[in-house]
Amino acid sequence: MIYEADTPLGKWFDIVLFILIIVSVILVMLESVKDIDAKYHSILLILEWVITIFFTIEYIARVISIKKPFKYIFSFYGIIDFVSTIPLYISYIFAGSQVLLAVRALRLLRIFRILKLVQFLGEASQLSKALKASRAKIAVFIYVVLILSVIMGTVMYLIEDDSAGFTSIPRSIYWAIVTLTTVGYGDIAPQTSLGQLIATIVMIMGYGIIAVPTGIVTAEFARHGSKEDEIHLNTQSCPSCSLEGHRDDASHCFNCGGEL
Repeated sequence: MIYEADTPLGKWFDIVLFILIIVSVILVMLESVKDIDAKYHSILLILEWVITIFFTIEYIARVISIKKPFKYIFSFYGIIDFVSTIPLYISYIFAGSQVLLAVRALRLLRIFRILKLVQFLGEASQLSKALKASRAKIAVFIYVVLILSVIMGTVMYLIEDDSAGFTSIPRSIYWAIVTLTTVGYGDIAPQTSLGQLIATIVMIMGYGIIAVPTGIVTAEFARHGSKEDEIHLNTQSCPSCSLEGHRDDASHCFNCGGEL
């Protein structure tokens, strides 16, 4: 029921878990609003305890229901489940007004429950594969962008005066990155005609540069998506390592070799 989404109980479990994660994140946000927290603090606390107890039971159930519990405990979801569950308990262990800020920070770790939502995205693994396949191209792209930023920043430092904000090469590179990514904070702006001309070229280049990584990832995403459709993967999880994404006709896990 916990690791297998193909069964009716498994689907209901995922639905309830999905709703509770959303509710929990909303509660954390509401607690940060002073007026709401002052008026409904007791209600918010009770609801958070109910959700925390549920997540605690879920975490324990996931640990005891898998053949290799350490595989889950030290996995991405295992760490997220643990980190997002313990803050409420820890916040009641500490005492004294001097640690109130630390307690508040610990309780904010509950917001990490939103990362648990990744497991409900059917295309998450496909997107992950697309990013991995395109990481070399993206790395080269970032390398080129950094080189352009260094060159443009250095040129602007030579052209513009300190009064325009270009007081050093690192600060000029910061301007180049902000301009090239089309963010444009406006805290630094060229004043000379030549500087404004270069800034115009950098801004136009920025629009073309933004489209590059998008196209790379989209192409890989489409390619991996067509492969996934051909293989027909299901949602069955391995009882040993909890890995999903096995073929319909598979009898053993492709990761650990355990029987499905």
